[in-house]
This record gives sequence, C-alpha cells and structure tokens, in this order.
Amino acid sequence: MGDEEFMTASGEALGGAEGYAPHPHIGGRTAVLRALAAWRMQWPGAPRVVVLTGSPGSGRSHLVAGFLMLCDPEYRKRLPLDDLDPTTVPPDLPAPAVPDPRGLTTDQLLWAIADHYGLRATRSADIVPELAAAPEPLTIVVPDVDRAGPVRAADEPARLVREVLRPLAATGTVQLLADVPRELAAEVIASLPAGQGQVIDLDEPRWADPAGLVLQVETALDPGSGAPALPYTEDPGARRALAEAIAERADGSRLTAQLAVRCILLRPEGFDPADPSLLPGSAGEALDLHARRLGADPQTLRLMLAPLALAEGDGLPIGLWGPLANAVAGRDMGQEIADGMLLAGPFVEPVEVPGAAEAPEGGSAVTGGAAPEGAAGPGGVAPAPSEGATDGGADTGRTLLRLVHPGVADAVRAGLADPRDAQTRIAMALLEAVPQQDWSRADPYVRDHLAAHTLAAGLLPQLLTDPALFAHADPVTLRTAVEAVPYDTLGAPARTYLRTAPLLTRTEAPVVMRAALLETAFVEDGLGPYADALHALGLGLPWRTLWSVPLSGVTGVTVGTLPQAPAGGAAPGPDTAPGSQESGAGAPASAALPVAVVAVPEGTPGSHAVPADAAGAGGSAVLVHQLLGPGYVDTDPALVLRPSADVRAAAPLALSRGADYLRVWDRERRTVVAALISDTPFTGADLSPEGVLAVATARGVKALRIPLPGPAPATSAAAGGTAGAAQAPAAPDAVVPAPAAPSDPVPSADTPAGPHGREGDRS
Repeated sequence: MGDEEFMTASGEALGGAEGYAPHPHIGGRTAVLRALAAWRMQWPGAPRVVVLTGSPGSGRSHLVAGFLMLCDPEYRKRLPLDDLDPTTVPPDLPAPAVPDPRGLTTDQLLWAIADHYGLRATRSADIVPELAAAPEPLTIVVPDVDRAGPVRAADEPARLVREVLRPLAATGTVQLLADVPRELAAEVIASLPAGQGQVIDLDEPRWADPAGLVLQVETALDPGSGAPALPYTEDPGARRALAEAIAERADGSRLTAQLAVRCILLRPEGFDPADPSLLPGSAGEALDLHARRLGADPQTLRLMLAPLALAEGDGLPIGLWGPLANAVAGRDMGQEIADGMLLAGPFVEPVEVPGAAEAPEGGSAVTGGAAPEGAAGPGGVAPAPSEGATDGGADTGRTLLRLVHPGVADAVRAGLADPRDAQTRIAMALLEAVPQQDWSRADPYVRDHLAAHTLAAGLLPQLLTDPALFAHADPVTLRTAVEAVPYDTLGAPARTYLRTAPLLTRTEAPVVMRAALLETAFVEDGLGPYADALHALGLGLPWRTLWSVPLSGVTGVTVGTLPQAPAGGAAPGPDTAPGSQESGAGAPASAALPVAVVAVPEGTPGSHAVPADAAGAGGSAVLVHQLLGPGYVDTDPALVLRPSADVRAAAPLALSRGADYLRVWDRERRTVVAALISDTPFTGADLSPEGVLAVATARGVKALRIPLPGPAPATSAAAGGTAGAAQAPAAPDAVVPAPAAPSDPVPSADTPAGPHGREGDRS
C-alpha cells in the first residue's frame, strides 16, 4: 500500500549478499528469503508452517509479495534468477494457493479456498477436514491477515487465525505460510509439535536486515529512481550518508523510513540533511516533523487525516473528506484541507475503484499465480471482490483517498483524544449526508459503511431500526457489524435482520430481493409495520406476504377453496399469524373461501386426521387456513376443492421449484416474476390461480400474493415468447397436500454462489 516505489530496488543500485544481486522487488531480506525458500522446497528440518510477523510497517506484505514472485512459474521468467543468491530461490514448482483475506470474512475465505481446490464440502466446517484428507500436500500462502474483514471493529483477523489458520496448521497435509499480526502469531503454531512451526519476526535482529534498509532508502533517494535532483540526492556520497541517517533513526521500520523520504522529496525546502532532529523515529514523529517544517500545527494535520484513519473499506470518497474532518474537529476545516495538500501529501494516496462494468467477471479470491501487471501486486495476491456488485457495488467508478499505510492510520488514531467520540461525530455526519433520509440516494460509502462507524462508536443498536437501511446496505458489511454486537442489546428489527442475513449474503441478492426477503421475515416475526415500510420504498417488490404461521413438522401445503365459508368464521387454533395486509375474514358467508391445506403431524392442536393414502408427503393430519389472511378454518378437509388442471393451465402464473428455491413464472411471457429462497428446504408449495403462493418448510407455512401480470404485447404472443426460454411447468392436481414436485430443471440463480456466496454453510 503505497510503498512499492520505496521498496523496489534495482540490481544496479544495490549489492546483494555474497556478491549476488538482491531481489529486484525486495532489495534485501536475504536471511528471510533463505528460510522461506527452504520452507517452499520442504528442505529437511524446515518447518511445515511459517508465520511471518513484525510491527506495522516492518515490510511483511511486500516481502510476501516478493517471495511469491519466486513461487510463480510465469513470474519467475521475468526475474534475473541466475543473478540471485541460489539459496533464496525455491525450485520451479506449481504455484501455491494464495487466498487474499483483504476485506473478506472468515467464511468467505474458507469458501475461496474450497473453490480453488474444487472441494465437495457443503458446510464451512467440512472444508479443513477435507483439505486434511488430501492425498498430496497442499501449499497455501495467506498474506495480509491484518486486513481481513469488512469491518475493522469486528476483529476479523483474530477469528481468521482461530478458525482458519490454526486448523490449517494442525493438518498434516497443508504447508502453510501466513502473514499475521504479532499479537496473533503464536496462536497459529501453538499446538504444533516442535520443529513443525516457526515464527519469523522481522523486527528481531536476525531478520531485521538494517543494511538492506539503507540500500532501499538510498535507491529511493536516487534521481535515477524518480527522486528530484537535489544536492543530497545527486551526490552519491551525500545520498549514502542521508540514507544511513534515515535508516538508523527509523530503527528498522520500513514505514518510518519511507515516510521520511516522502516528506523530504515532496517538500525539500527547509530540510537540512545534516540535522538529525529533522528525521523521524516513528510514523507519529513523521507526521509532527513534517507539519512543523511546513509551519503548520501538527494537531491540524492529525485532524485533517483523522477521517482517513477512521475510514472503512477501500478508502474515503473525496467529497466526504471535508465534512467528516469538520465533524471530528468540531469546526470548519475547509480552508485547511483546501490549502493543505502539501501538508497531507506524504501520508495520503488516491485509489481508483473501477466501475461495475470494468470489474472482471467471475474473479476469484484465490489465485495460483502472480497477479497481472497493474493489479494489486505480484505473487498471486489477487484483489478481494467488491461487495454489493449485484446492485451497483460499493465505491465503484470513482476516486477514493486512503492513508499510505495502516501504520499511519494507527499513529493518527493513537493521537485522538477520544476515538469513540470521533466515530460518533463521523456517524452523525454520515447520517446527515443521506439526502432526505432516502437510502437509495445515499453515497455508497455512507450506505455500506455507516454501520461500521456506528459500531465503533458503540451506538449500532440505535441505528438498526430502519428497514430501508437493511435493504440498501451491503449485506456482508452490515451483517458483520450486527454480529459484533451482543445479541441481547439488539431490538426486534435487528434480530430479524440477523436471522435473514445469511440468505442475503449467501446469494449476493440485489436490493429488491433483499427487501423482499426481509419483508417476509418481518411478517414472520410479527413486525408488520416494518414490512409495510419496505413496500413504501417503491422498489416494486415481487410479492406481499399475507400471513405466516410457525408450525413444527409441516410436510406439505396445497391451495383450494371452500364452496361456502363456514358461518362461524375462523376456528381457534395455534394461529400466530401477524402482519396481515389482506384478509378473507370479512367475506360474506355464502362466498367461496380460498384456503391453504397444511399437512402436519398427527396430534397437532386443531388439526383433522386424514387417511394415510391421501395425506401425501408423510402427513397424517391437516390444518385448514384462510389463504388471504390470518385465521384457521374449522371444516372438514374433504370439502376443500382443488383447482382443476384446466383452471391451472389457464392461470397467468405457474410454479416451479427446487430444494430451497421457488420460481413463479409469467406463463405467457415465459419469464420469472418472483423467486423465493429459503434457509431450509421447502416441504411444500402451491400457487392459486389468483396468484397467491403458499409455501411450507419444516418450521411453518406462509402465503405470498404475487401481482398478476398484465396482458403480453401482441408482438410477443405472435412470436411465441422469448426464444429458448424454459417452459413453465404446471402444478399437479390433488385434494390434500401433494408430495414435493420434481426439481426445476432450470439452473437456479438463487442458489449459493461459491466463494462470493457470502455464507459459511451452503444448503
């Protein structure tokens, strides 16, 4: 992140160990490269698991990227291997798997690994055991563990270490290299037998390589590498002396040395190479020294950078920098930011986020080789997938700003008097930035990352009352934030969201689908007003949930009519159907009453026994429920009439189903008008000619009204519909709940979607 130009050193400028050329991307670290090469070739006595660690800014990420260049068969062709120390060059082997955890949850990373190896696992818990059973050793490199997770306050790196790296290390078939923060490094190998694991701490003297740091600084100061022509950059002796002074003062920190060089070269005026007091000993000192040299208050610089230090995701949109700086400072910072680019310049970098149309399709978070030119970096470290790509994506097609290294962000945050208060101010400013509280018009950063800032402020439960936010926010980020809050502090809407979130993340559902699934969940949980609020958003939801009843052991459901509604109306029963918007309770006694017949276990309160050969799907009793509203009907199930095959064939909608998804088709246009997914298999489903869908799982039954389509244009009818479209099947006829229909032969877009399916368990 921003240190490539500093860390890259040419063979001409640097002298390698024992007369060999240095690695052209790393420019040193010979001892570490030798240890990693021995690990890669499984040299006798070499550990099977290596954990690379060090302080922020020690150069871990860059070192791993440079080593992966040597492990990739294609990238090796670009390196001068014959000039390098042969003990640092691993043999030409197949490239290791390199799952990139940046921005990913632990479950996402596990599924990325599973898909890379083509595992058959259907649950996240099965992935590591299947890897352990592999017939051949597997080599996996996990870089940048400190950058895992979509929400900083959720502490995803710790979870990744405990649920992925430590189990991988414990398998006998996985050869593992991981870049891990120091406080977590020992956990990875804690349970391994002696000799199987090793921690390489880049700050320890045996690995620190101060001579390499001097050479890297010297190269960065060289006009031949892009530095401006100055007396202490053009003269080799002066350049060397300054490099030694910077490296000594930095005390092994690549980040501190990098910041020193950036500050000097961006604003050479006022810098005296003979004055060591102008050289920083830490990232925090670099901030303060640079501000003072430019005649500014160091606190002003820190306030300017605070929004970037607290930013989530890939960075902060330029348009939000000023308002958030104002919020943190409690005053107008507009002039300081307008005039302060030289002041902030050494610590800030832009990042271009491509638009959705430019993003590669089908990209994986695991790659077996080096990233292409211009990608995130060499050595197989692929960029993490963008969240929310199904409905426009987060932070797409624009320029963001971020700090050049997480260590700078650490230094800025450490200087804040009250970080939680700063996060509160940012959260309030982000809320004010939503136009008329319309989340569909909110900046993607506000929409997707407000919850993370509110979590850090300790105020997230208070935010989780707006169903529009639930529908529009990126579900992976919002789910991660909500899961980090103690469950007993969440209100009812947040708990509904939390239990629905696995469906939203598993399928990468677009905003309309998210809203529709949440609408049903709110009705299921008795939160009808929240379901109404989702309909009021004007998204054109594909259904309205009429009622929902929790029942155990439901094995089927069919729709039909009672020729004459019972005079007594609905009978008492185990009805907990809230949130209804339509009801048949007020229908005249003589009118036919649409009903749903639900197959339940024998002995269910209020049920009627039916003959075993008629119950279908294993049911031995049924409940009759009104179809258009809440309430059971006390009647003989034999009186219920099912729609005939001719009536069904003439209906404008048709139904097809798979194990955990249903599709409702426009019969004339042969297009899908609604798709419903479930976290448990459907045990029954039926569609009335009027477009009311009754669905059952082992946990209960519900009814959804699907809007009937208007007549198709004459041109479409004349053409016979869309060429190649799948024909919608007609449902079978039955008197009581029928066995499950065969699976829909059409491939489902609603089933889990591999590593980007956003879910730990796949149904």
